[in-house]
Amino acid sequence: MNDLFNSFMTGPDEKGRFGIFGGRFVSETLMPLILELEDQYERAKTDESFWAEMDFLWKHYVGRPSPLYHAERLSERLGGAKVYMKRDELNHTGAHKINNVLGQIILARRMGKTRIIAETGAGQHGVATATVCAKFGLKCVVYMGAHDVERQQPNVFRMKLLGAEVIPVTSGRGTLKDAMNDALRDWVTNVRDTFYCIGTVAGPHPYPAMVRDFQAIIGKEAKEQMMEAEGRLPDTIIAAIGGGSNAMGLFYPFLDDKDVRIIGVEAGGKGVNEKMEHCASLTGGRPGVLHGNRTYLLQDEDGQILEGFSISAGLDYPGIGPEHAWLHDIGRAEYVAITDKEALAAFQLCCETEGIIPALEPSHALAHVMKIAPDLPKDHIICMNMCGRGDKDIFTVAKHLGFDMG
Repeated sequence: MNDLFNSFMTGPDEKGRFGIFGGRFVSETLMPLILELEDQYERAKTDESFWAEMDFLWKHYVGRPSPLYHAERLSERLGGAKVYMKRDELNHTGAHKINNVLGQIILARRMGKTRIIAETGAGQHGVATATVCAKFGLKCVVYMGAHDVERQQPNVFRMKLLGAEVIPVTSGRGTLKDAMNDALRDWVTNVRDTFYCIGTVAGPHPYPAMVRDFQAIIGKEAKEQMMEAEGRLPDTIIAAIGGGSNAMGLFYPFLDDKDVRIIGVEAGGKGVNEKMEHCASLTGGRPGVLHGNRTYLLQDEDGQILEGFSISAGLDYPGIGPEHAWLHDIGRAEYVAITDKEALAAFQLCCETEGIIPALEPSHALAHVMKIAPDLPKDHIICMNMCGRGDKDIFTVAKHLGFDMG
């Protein structure tokens, strides 16, 4: 793996493709904006002052590095592998999203943009975007599916407190896919002053690679912290996947470590079945084009995008980032599905054993840890990404568990 040409970390190519996935399928109106963004990001990547500003804000504003935590009671309860959590839920705003938002908004300021738009599902990317916009005095507009607005009221209120305009999207099923559609329409209409801050490793090139690069701080820290804690790398790393930014952030720095098993966990909803009551696009979908890139999608025989389903608003997306699609096809990473019921059980176990209230997104990853850890030896090390905290989800969880919140 020392040979650069055998590395899994060299993509995308000059056309923005990871194998047959990725690229940029956008209107002629958007192409100049995409090319300008690519040029500006390529410049920023080699600019020491850009990364100096990022490092300063990651440390003093976000609170990085996030801890690597040995979940002793959980490990003992499961009775097998040693489980560590990369605790990105302790970041400012309560999730991994701000790692990427900082980078994009610093880039937007360099480009002279004064209006930031974003899409959001669970609301964490919207909150992070509103937060950084407030810090820098930028106008912020967040598109959020009407269904997600209802089930994520705490985050809607947080965004409004931070000065953002939250626009409910009523088209489709009113979830993340529909919010992204409307954000793209806004961008086309307001090309001069607007920057689109995408929250995941999807969209047209250069977004998948750019978001990955900003989120890779998670995996870089985890490698260093694991070496300090255990003197070696973990045997298995696990993260939940909607579009896939928290997972790619953890996975990317480990891709060339061939002895590290990589597992992504999709939202299995009510079960991966023909009714498509899930959001497991790699498990139950096929390649197609959506939101400017080619990747695995939930679609019918005519190529129409189907509405996915998940208890988790942040995983409720009928596609996945193109780099994940590529890693799936070449076999470097494994992808599995976890049901709503399994995620709820993991949510409760984490609360009871570790005093950590997880978001529903990482609860999916933890549910797969619960499946595999008991059958692994005690010297097997699992590192999972605890990518978000569960404040936003307590009303949803209470409803599904039959609690009356009054």
